[in-house]
Amino acid sequence: MSKSQDLTRRGFVAGASALGLAGGQAQAQAAFPSRPITLIVPFAAGGSTDIVARLVGQKMGELLGQSIVIDNRAGAGGNIGSTAVARAAPDGYTILMGTISTHALNPAILKTVTFDPVKDFTPISLLAIVPNVMVVHPSFPAKTVQEVLKVLKDNPGKYSYASSGVGTPLHLSGELFKSIGGVSMNHVPYRGAGPALNDVVSGAVPIMFDNLPSSAQFIRGGQLRAIGVTTKERVSSFPDLPTIAEGGLVGYETYTWNALFGPANMPRAVVDRLNAEANKALTDPHVKQRLNDVSAEIVGSTPEALGEHVKIEVAKWFPIAKASGAAIE
Repeated sequence: MSKSQDLTRRGFVAGASALGLAGGQAQAQAAFPSRPITLIVPFAAGGSTDIVARLVGQKMGELLGQSIVIDNRAGAGGNIGSTAVARAAPDGYTILMGTISTHALNPAILKTVTFDPVKDFTPISLLAIVPNVMVVHPSFPAKTVQEVLKVLKDNPGKYSYASSGVGTPLHLSGELFKSIGGVSMNHVPYRGAGPALNDVVSGAVPIMFDNLPSSAQFIRGGQLRAIGVTTKERVSSFPDLPTIAEGGLVGYETYTWNALFGPANMPRAVVDRLNAEANKALTDPHVKQRLNDVSAEIVGSTPEALGEHVKIEVAKWFPIAKASGAAIE
């Protein structure tokens, strides 16, 4: 055998091996998912994050051909569930419904930081931006922002407001309201928006700053009175409801967002599959209608766009969270 023939033979064998390896990888990637996927929601059932997770997760499961199991792991402002995903195997079978709390606020207020919001996660897709709303129990003696401010100023320290936990966007929404309005309210933190909402609906706590999706049905049903939305502009599902800024607190604005993340170092093919089906789920007429009903702004981003979004949010909220004095053990 000549030298050139030997080199040709070696090249053929190497090329065949490479093709076989590539084919095996492609087959393995094409097989994803081969079993159910766990979507960890780091808050209690019933809140806005849970609503979005179940809505999008169900449709994604249909598109992926495997069920997506919702696992609510509430506690520490979303830190418990987020940490579980950060430490999970990066195979795409454990993913997170992340929020502004888990990826922008917690790093500033956790006494013990158990993950890096950028380095320890693989961004998948920014799903939606969600407005917050200030609601009160119907027995509360105020119907407008100005009336709320007057009641609170006339009764310093008498009233309390509920939130989904210390350091969450809902907590900071209340602190911002107190700061700009120059009023006093006691903060009552819960393990998620669902339990907090239940107590406000029952009248145990008179005031809450909530994500609009979870409060919408109670507002429409008369169990809660909406005072104002926290975004700059009014929302389409409640066009007659003014913003808190319109009500007199100029410059007031808060909101939250929902996004899918996996553990760091997930295979790109798996990320792309999850991203494609998540974004496709957002175009489903039923999903779009449900999200539009609560004025959630549908996004559906690339993994890279979500990664940049997280960096921007960390830079924006870090000083605000620090100034609030909030701290999570």
